[in-house]
Formats: sequence, structure tokens, C-alpha cells
Amino acid sequence: MKNFTKGFFKENAVFVLFLGLCPTLGVTTSAINGLGMGLATTFVLVMSNLVVSIIKSQIPDKVRIPSFIVIIASFVTMVELLMQAYVPALFEQLGLFIPLIVVNCLVLGRSEAFASKNGVLSSIIDGLGMGLGFSMALTILGGVREILGSGAIFGYKFIEGDGMLAFVLAPGAFIALGYLIVMINKINKKTA
Repeated sequence: MKNFTKGFFKENAVFVLFLGLCPTLGVTTSAINGLGMGLATTFVLVMSNLVVSIIKSQIPDKVRIPSFIVIIASFVTMVELLMQAYVPALFEQLGLFIPLIVVNCLVLGRSEAFASKNGVLSSIIDGLGMGLGFSMALTILGGVREILGSGAIFGYKFIEGDGMLAFVLAPGAFIALGYLIVMINKINKKTA
């Protein structure tokens, strides 16, 4: 269970390890975008960890990283096609960031650092925990930006009038992320 929960606070990819910041800052203009990107990344993370842990002994050291990238790219292609078929509106919003999951440091890092050295079940649990922690971070950041930027959450408007436009734009991503990192660090220090 320890491997599952570490991705939420102690080793959160966004708030603690600062991995995957390109999609984090790029797609989190709303909570639904953050959740969609997080769940897509979680699927790729779990499935690539599963496959890497199964075939780790068959991959020569010289081609280990390229092999992991091919495995990850296969699952990213599956996610991209499924999203395009079943959630086209979300697919349009996330656009270019979905193929960038292939080079997300979180996914490749977990394949290299964990799945290539551990068993199947541990690798699945690790991928699920890290992926859900990543999803949580993207959803929280997207939610904060959406609330402050437009007075809505998950598309439901609850504050009359316009929000602060800066939070919908790129500078708002940096500002909101900075404050969230400070809050998470304070929480981690209290629980340590």
C-alpha cells in the first residue's frame, strides 16, 4: 500500500518532484481538462509499467530506454484513438498534449526506476498510485484556475460575472502552481 499512496503527497509528480510540468501548465485551464489528461496519463503509466515489468528480463541494457519509449508510445496511441472516438470534445481541448505523454518524465521515469526492477503487481500499484496522484494534481490546479479565471468548476458557473482572466492564461498557471506547491510543502512538513 505504501507504493500506492506515495504519489499523492510525498512523491507527487507535480507538487514535489516537478515532473510533467509541460502538460500540467498547458492543459489545466479547467478541472475537466486536468482530470482528462491525468486519467489518460494514468492509463499509460499503469499499462506501460505492467508491460515493462513483464518483459524486463528480455530487454538488453543497450536498448532499454528506446524499448520503454516504444511501449509507452503504443499505449499513448491507444489512448489518443480512444479519446478521439469516445470523448472528442476533450480530445480537441487536450490536442497536442496527448502525444506528449510519450516523453513525460513521470511515465518514462517510473518505467525505468520502478517497473524495470520490480514485479508485476507492485508495478501496477505504483503506476496507479503515481498516476492518480498526477491526476489529482492536474485536477486541483485546473479547478483553481477555472474557479479564479471564470467563476466555474467542471464547467458549472457558480460566481456571477467574469473571473480574473490572468488565471485562464499561461501566467495564471505559474501563479496557481506556485501557491499550490507552497501549500503542499506545508502539509508534507506537518505530516513528516
